[in-house]
Amino acid sequence: MSKWLSQEWLDETRKMAESQPVRPGVNATLQYVVTGGEGGDISYYWVIQDGHIADSKLGTLEGAEVTLTMSYADSMRVQKNELDANAAFMQGKVKIGGDMAKMMSLLPLTNSPEYKQLQKEIDEITEY
Repeated sequence: MSKWLSQEWLDETRKMAESQPVRPGVNATLQYVVTGGEGGDISYYWVIQDGHIADSKLGTLEGAEVTLTMSYADSMRVQKNELDANAAFMQGKVKIGGDMAKMMSLLPLTNSPEYKQLQKEIDEITEY
C-alpha cells in the first residue's frame, strides 16, 4: 500500500492505469490542487495521452490546460468513491480553471466502466 497523494502512490496508480483502453485523441494536461491537508496544500499533475496517464508527478506543471482545486476532505471522498466527482463539481466542491471544453472532453473517459473499476482497484491499494 502506498500513501495517498505521495509520489509513490502517483507512480503506482499510473502503472495500474496502463490497463485502460487506448482512446486516440484524448489528450490533456491536468493540474490538481488539494487544499487543507495535514501538511498543507498538495499539488500534482497528470499528462494524458490517448486516454492514458503518460506522466504523473507531485508539483506544478507550467501551462496545464485545466486546473482542478478541491479540499483535502472532498478529494479523499471522491477517491474513496463516497462522493461522485460530477456531483462535487455541481455542488461547488471542485473549482475548475482553464479550458472547460477540454475538461468536458474527458467526461466519457472518467464515466466509463473501466475507469470506475480502476478507481475501486486504486482505493484498495491506498493508505489514507
